[in-house]
Amino acid sequence: MFTLIHLDTPPPESMKSQVLQMVVDYLSDISPVSLTPCNPLYPLYQYVVGFEVHRYLDSMDGAQAGKPELLMALDGDDPACLLGFALYLPYIDDAEACSLVYLAVQASNRRQGIGRAMVEKMVSRHPHAEVACVAGKVPYFEALGFLPLAARGPQVVMNTRSQASNGLLAVQDLEPIFHSEEVRQIHSYLVKQQGEKAMSDAEKERDRLLDQLAQQALHLAETYTAAKRLH
Repeated sequence: MFTLIHLDTPPPESMKSQVLQMVVDYLSDISPVSLTPCNPLYPLYQYVVGFEVHRYLDSMDGAQAGKPELLMALDGDDPACLLGFALYLPYIDDAEACSLVYLAVQASNRRQGIGRAMVEKMVSRHPHAEVACVAGKVPYFEALGFLPLAARGPQVVMNTRSQASNGLLAVQDLEPIFHSEEVRQIHSYLVKQQGEKAMSDAEKERDRLLDQLAQQALHLAETYTAAKRLH
């Protein structure tokens, strides 16, 4: 059993730390880069995506339009235990629309309807919902009522309606994070630990993976569009 909680203000520190721990633990599942732990760049992306989510959670504190909202699934027997979360952005100028940024469920609690319940709760609040995911996750979101619309880099953009909202999103800019002193320090440490060649190979492997994911996303989007034309 689990309980769903909706927040439009920052979660308590105990919950925030559990959200961030899930981001670190399930980076391969939730990041558009989809790196695996065996890639030497993995710790770098754990920091970047973790910091991005940290900034989203902090920005929930305020009255600005389009600030993030959070759905948390809590253990029915132990409400202090986080089983999953969905972080999404309402569109600034379209009350019906939102975009799911991150969705994660504890590995030990999957296939229990937790992810589905969080997404359905989000859609009940904002029926014009969007999500971007790698091609392998498309069937999951299709089962929740999302339709593939187009490819966007390594991801397929899906929506509960046949077209995207024309509104604006308050998306975090990752470029400053990638160029931050902290990221440079992590990269330098990894170079010392792994060696220049290993890090260079890791970057090439990441680029190949992104190219592969982009081809899969484009193929899926084109296949879906062609099938829709036939009907």
